[in-house]
Amino acid sequence: MKNIRENHKEQEDMLHLVGWILFVLCAIFFIASSLKNQDTLILTGSVIFLLSCIVFIIPLVRKMKNSEDENIKS
Repeated sequence: MKNIRENHKEQEDMLHLVGWILFVLCAIFFIASSLKNQDTLILTGSVIFLLSCIVFIIPLVRKMKNSEDENIKS
């Protein structure tokens, strides 16, 4: 039963990571569009959005790495 929960949690974390990566991709396209259109307001917002996504990704990746390390030790 514990193994099923761990697998479900790992899958959920992976889906969260994929979602955040897609947000990063969107931010990059917003940045490219704002540079093309020379729109500094959109550029500023897009860079802040990109940085925010990275801030959310860091603890998720650390958590997944720690989980993998624990599985290797077991």
